[in-house]
Amino acid sequence: MPSDATFPNPIGPGAAFFDVDNTLMRGASIYHFARGLASRDLFTTRDLARFAWGQTVFRVTGSEQPEHINAAREAALAFVAGHDVQDLVTLCEEIYDDTMADRIWEGAQRLVQGHLDAGRPVWLVTATPVELAEIIRRRLGLTGALGTEAESIDGVYTGRLNGDLLHGPAKAVAVRELAHKEGWDLTSCSAYSDSSNDLPLLSLVGDPHAVNPDGDLRRYARTHQWPVHDFRRHRRALKVAVPAAVAGAVAGAMAVRALRHRRSFTAR
Repeated sequence: MPSDATFPNPIGPGAAFFDVDNTLMRGASIYHFARGLASRDLFTTRDLARFAWGQTVFRVTGSEQPEHINAAREAALAFVAGHDVQDLVTLCEEIYDDTMADRIWEGAQRLVQGHLDAGRPVWLVTATPVELAEIIRRRLGLTGALGTEAESIDGVYTGRLNGDLLHGPAKAVAVRELAHKEGWDLTSCSAYSDSSNDLPLLSLVGDPHAVNPDGDLRRYARTHQWPVHDFRRHRRALKVAVPAAVAGAVAGAMAVRALRHRRSFTAR
């Protein structure tokens, strides 16, 4: 099985679906967003250090339990509630350009470009907020992005979700609906992910790929003879991918604290 970024021949006219965190980008996108907030003095380096420690703990456990997913959802909603959509998008754009752009895996980008050169649509499918996913899509020239959607009314976030967190089986549901709408044969589609949580999505398509896989996904891919691509230089240190939803919970909670601190400061 290939371990580099050699592009496989497309198996048909379908689309390619890419996870973001640890698949297309090194680390969790929401963590890089948190770093961007820290660099703008929206929370302290001590908070960032605590968040980094939280990532290490979950990297060791390598599991995303339902309570973690629920915590991520609540933290994300608390973060955006009452804030202007465009303000958040502008902040995301700045932070992507400053902090995230150089964290795209070159090998993963070559895989993406191979599909684009073959004339295939390329979509991101991620638990990351759709606003951030859309920025990544635009910067990389991709076709579309599916992400977790927060409800907004008159350009202001309500603190509720449109649907569920786009995680695990929810990704497969969303991709199935998109394929039906676009008329794609899923057996002619490709999918790329680092996480065994995305097995429902990977098993849905005819051309699944494991990218920088966690231990469970690597074993499953080997058993089922799926291509494996590993772009990590320090495999032992990065053997287990950071659970994106858990990272989102911690980052979101700290962002709430930061925004409250900023409002308190500006009110003085």
